This record gives sequence, C-alpha cells and structure tokens, in this order.
Amino acid sequence: MLELRPNCETCDKDLPNGEVDAYICTFECTFCETCAHDVHKGVCPNCGGNFTLRPVRPAAALTRFPQSTKRVLAKK
Repeated sequence: MLELRPNCETCDKDLPNGEVDAYICTFECTFCETCAHDVHKGVCPNCGGNFTLRPVRPAAALTRFPQSTKRVLAKK
C-alpha cells in the first residue's frame, strides 16, 4: 500500500491526497511537479528511476488507510 507521503522531498511543498501535481518513483520518493520536472528533469535523485503521477486514494479508503504524516526531506 502506498504511503502517500505528505510533502515534496525537495521543496517541502504540501502534497495532500488528491493533489494533482504529486509525482512518485518506484520507491515512493515524492515530489511536486516543479521539482520532478524542472529540478530533477524527470529522474529521481534518490534511485535514478522515472516519475509517474501519484494515484489518488478514494475518500472512503482514507479512514482505514490514511495518508502518511511523516515528512521526508532530501539530505542536503
């Protein structure tokens, strides 16, 4: 099950469930559209994989399977 991380790992922008510009890689590294495309040029800085739009968890499932609250930031 996806964690649905709550923020961009580069700029720390909030990315709540349903955000239309949340991107993930195969390891669930999470980035906003600007960072995924403009900063990282479509390549995950952590694993080298590509990005895809993060799916939206249906509201009915959020009660049982909530979005993660653990913020992840890239080490500088």
